Amino acid sequence: MYDYLIVGAGLFGSVFAYEAKKRGKKCLVIDKRDHIGGNIYTEKIEGINVHKYGAHIFHTNNERIWDYVNGFTKFNRYTNSPIANYKGELYNLPFNMNTFNTLWGVVSPDEAKAKIEQQKTVAGITEPKNLEEQAISLVGTDIYEKLIKGYTEKQWGRSARELPAFIIKRLPVRFTYDNNYFNDQYQGIPIGGYTTIIEKMLEGIEVKLNVDFFEQRQELESLANKVVYTGMIDQYFDYKFGVLEYRSLHFETKVIDDTTNYQGNAVINYTDKETPYTRIIEHKHFEFGTQDKTIITEEYPSEWKPGDEPYYPINDDKNNETYKKYKALAENEPKVIFGGRLATYKYYDMHQVIGSALVTVEKEFDQ
Repeated sequence: MYDYLIVGAGLFGSVFAYEAKKRGKKCLVIDKRDHIGGNIYTEKIEGINVHKYGAHIFHTNNERIWDYVNGFTKFNRYTNSPIANYKGELYNLPFNMNTFNTLWGVVSPDEAKAKIEQQKTVAGITEPKNLEEQAISLVGTDIYEKLIKGYTEKQWGRSARELPAFIIKRLPVRFTYDNNYFNDQYQGIPIGGYTTIIEKMLEGIEVKLNVDFFEQRQELESLANKVVYTGMIDQYFDYKFGVLEYRSLHFETKVIDDTTNYQGNAVINYTDKETPYTRIIEHKHFEFGTQDKTIITEEYPSEWKPGDEPYYPINDDKNNETYKKYKALAENEPKVIFGGRLATYKYYDMHQVIGSALVTVEKEFDQ
């Protein structure tokens, strides 16, 4: 018998397993994939740590969480400064004075603000009701048309007018010449890749891969006193209230032998609607690599269907109401702990996953 069966060897499950082991608990961790780490898994190819499921940049203002992850590995000084490519025109992200200068030729913050206010007034937006109106009210019509509309509609597979305004509210807009996407005090990439962190968390803990919880559910549940479940919450309850919707992604990774530097930046977003992918990641730049070749990944958004990997929850009113019903069921499962982005139907950054896992640990063991 185990104290805990942990379904999912991603960040939430691994933090919980590590902390439970520290407290003398016996855990079994299972995952349906053939590797640990969930979506932060990095695979070494040709000497380059490849972010298998898209770019992951660690950032946080929480000193406790920063110290926590640095207890497993050291982080480099990588700063996220993505570039937007609109039909060959290049712009700095997040939107800042460099972006405004390139687009409009303005030099001062007051000039940039006046330009945005002028375009917002012409558009006649007073109370934004959707993503398009919210974006125009933040950055004006020029930036919306070139750098937001095409990218966002590819990402979500819907017209920007059909998307809720809150999606764009977290978008950084700065009136300084600062290309740093995140303002967080702590930022970087783990030296050697994210997989090393998960390996250290799961050291000495029994892990079984290529195991689908739902194919052996009764047998697996009988092995432990409690279950920590990090999969899709609607699947756990056999889709009783319907299927929660997601957007999915697929990745095309290529080794480029004839150049050491393909695009000059770790992340370039393609913001026109004609380019089928949303961004290209060049992995070696995350760790300032000097290898004699390079590896890129094109990232393609897609409509999610059961069996696909769920990435982004579609947190519109309909789906959120359905999730509330599942959450009520989850609260009446005393022997099951639900955690992570799929089990809570919420998009999390990595530091938020760790924070929620540590809060869960404290509730379980330290009260």
